[in-house]
Amino acid sequence: MHEPHRFRSVRPDGRTGGSGRPNPPSRRSLLRSAAAGGLAAAGILAGAPGAAATSRVTGSKVRDLSGPALTGRFAAPWTDLGIPVRCPDGSMLFVCGDTFDGGGVGGPDWRSPVGLRSSNASPGSLVVDGAVGGSRAAGLVPEGHTGGTTAIPSDVFTVGPTMYMHLMRGVIYETHHTDFWRSDDNGETWQYLCQWPGGLHGGRFQQKTYAVADDGYLYVLSTAFDRDVTSGLLLHRVRQDAPGDPAAYEPWGYAGGAWAWGNPPTTVTSPRRWGEICFRAMGGGYALTWLNMSPLDIRAQIFATPTSNLFTTAEQTMIVPTVPGRETGNAVASPYGGFIIPGSGVDDLHIAVSQWYDDQNYRVMQYRVNGLEGPAH
Repeated sequence: MHEPHRFRSVRPDGRTGGSGRPNPPSRRSLLRSAAAGGLAAAGILAGAPGAAATSRVTGSKVRDLSGPALTGRFAAPWTDLGIPVRCPDGSMLFVCGDTFDGGGVGGPDWRSPVGLRSSNASPGSLVVDGAVGGSRAAGLVPEGHTGGTTAIPSDVFTVGPTMYMHLMRGVIYETHHTDFWRSDDNGETWQYLCQWPGGLHGGRFQQKTYAVADDGYLYVLSTAFDRDVTSGLLLHRVRQDAPGDPAAYEPWGYAGGAWAWGNPPTTVTSPRRWGEICFRAMGGGYALTWLNMSPLDIRAQIFATPTSNLFTTAEQTMIVPTVPGRETGNAVASPYGGFIIPGSGVDDLHIAVSQWYDDQNYRVMQYRVNGLEGPAH
């Protein structure tokens, strides 16, 4: 049995990295390394009490959303990410990353991405009771995994009757390009729209997440997709009728002593090592959640406008790391993800959190977070 991400790297020019260069580390090894650092910083590895959330934020597990007993009947017992999106028909689709059948991670029938569906979209009643593809959750787009490539979703969102999905393509953390897809049938089939080169904006346009605003725009935050690389966070906007046109994306940047649309893109917050990111319009303002790599935790910022000053906006810790067997409250072993579940709000936030610490502990979970502070006005 193999781990899915230990393959010869594919460079942007399409050549394989076989000239003595070591294979890129697996996603699990990177998570373990970051987790150890985060746990040591929190004192957990030394036997101190579990890490506490900052401020008055509390959290608790609601349920597992995937696993052999829950999604095994769709040939998807082992999956992660589960980016939640409310479909035009009112169901909730969870778009997952690397997915396997069999006895554990790295088992047979590797697919990515796949779509698992809950016919009830209420955050309090989410249960996967269907899958795109029926009894076998099908890959949503063509991906043969040749040379270890995969298609990792970074975001899925809905505008009117249309759903959009953004994917990062290549060997994991060696993004060759990203591409963009649309669905007009609630995520059952997807049509290709466009792609961007992996090196665009110094690689900081690889991992994208979209907030659907009420002003006719989509606001797009982006980073490099490599947890071992320090990256800025870029902001663009695009009209809601043109997200499949790369030329329509307008950057936000600082130049000539001022921030403005159309300036070269400038990082809108302190550079860091980013994991997954999720940007949403919510409750009259905006929320950004992300996996922070150093120290390891899942954080949120709540702010009033897409161009609010994130350098000074409070970073609120929602999920903290712990070790297997000591999970309680908002402490999770090997956490990542943290995608906002539609229908929740700042005062009662539900997020999809992934976990991977061995070949049979690889799942999507739902957590409820309380006590977040709203935007300053």
